[in-house]
Amino acid sequence: MSDINLRNQFLLSMPSMVDKNFDHTLTYICDHSEQGAMGIVINRPMDLSVKDILGHLELDTEDMLDPEMPVYSGGPVQGERGFVLHSPTQRPWSSTLPVDNDICLSTSLDVLESIALGHGPQRYLIALGYAGWGEGQLEEEIARNAWLSCPADLDIIFATEASERLDAAASLLGIKLDLLPSEPGHA
Repeated sequence: MSDINLRNQFLLSMPSMVDKNFDHTLTYICDHSEQGAMGIVINRPMDLSVKDILGHLELDTEDMLDPEMPVYSGGPVQGERGFVLHSPTQRPWSSTLPVDNDICLSTSLDVLESIALGHGPQRYLIALGYAGWGEGQLEEEIARNAWLSCPADLDIIFATEASERLDAAASLLGIKLDLLPSEPGHA
């Protein structure tokens, strides 16, 4: 499994997931290499809005398009650090990783300032924290049946209700997670 690349893929937690950080989660993988993997959990909204975060940064949100959009708990690593998954723009941001042609990950204040002014990316999701795996760790977890993967779908990330995202991703694979056994088996 060492030659798989899960960049721009979804990770769906299996019913057997015992780690409470990832139980019933859908994670978008932003980067995956021989050094490890990094992703953002996209289906765990926090009791915090984008307006709250931007206000905390002392940014004026009067012109914001959707100030009540939730902020997501992106994972257990660096929970105080902000990440913005977003559609590409003509404007270059200070710190942006293009994941593929249709989605980027930014960590700089300038993208948040632009969102506050109503001039940010057309589609975005803001998360605090991220999910990270060391060298070979994710591949080992997949081999133990902790995760399923499938190609990411932008509409699931940006246009599907958070509570429906995991099931929507499972439907891409033609499965219903609630019908899978909670204990993995091997034939």
